[in-house]
Amino acid sequence: MASRSTAPEKRPGFFSQIRSLYTFTKSEFRWLPFGLIGALLIGVGLGVLIGFLIPPVQIWSIILWGVSGLLFGLLFAMILLTRLSTRVMYKKLDGMPGAVGHVLSTGLGRRWVTSDMPVGVNPRTQDAVYRAVGRGGVVIVGEGSRGRLKRLVEDERKKVARVASGVNVEVFYVGHEEGDVPIARLAKTIKALPKTVDRATLAAVVKRIDSVSKSVTSLPIPKGIDPMRARAQRPR
Repeated sequence: MASRSTAPEKRPGFFSQIRSLYTFTKSEFRWLPFGLIGALLIGVGLGVLIGFLIPPVQIWSIILWGVSGLLFGLLFAMILLTRLSTRVMYKKLDGMPGAVGHVLSTGLGRRWVTSDMPVGVNPRTQDAVYRAVGRGGVVIVGEGSRGRLKRLVEDERKKVARVASGVNVEVFYVGHEEGDVPIARLAKTIKALPKTVDRATLAAVVKRIDSVSKSVTSLPIPKGIDPMRARAQRPR
């Protein structure tokens, strides 16, 4: 019998991640190569210009400033690539079942308690309700048709009210209709909520809500969006 390999899975290298990120982003922004080259040239140009403006003007000084400008150009190019790739990721996630769970579990940070699994779901339509708990209170997010979500949202609101009386509860619907929050702005909208819950109260609220939460892992809804299918890995 062949023995199983115990070697850890090899992670993609730095340049491999850059290449994947570039390919992923270029699929939506065809002008990306020109933008990245432009960022490099602007950086080098600014560096050389500073070298000429700062006395004494010497060739070695111009070269050093040019190299510094190249490094800043690389930084600008990476920032441009990262921001554009984020826009592409949200565009691909928009409208996909489980997109809200992915954004909540990866976009809010450690200060919010979330999950990529919904706390309420309609198995037939895949309309789902997600929950996030943090210093801004309890946030209920509906994914799907607002009309079909009303009952699921109200059930979750009542459940939270029973165990977290006095805690602020916010409800958001993800979509493009009037009053909806676009998926690209969901994390920012939740983070912008005023902090109304202190740390001690937050820990108690999380514990009480978890105690009454029901598992929906057996329901036929995607567990979440696979980040590898939604975007390329960012370089580390």
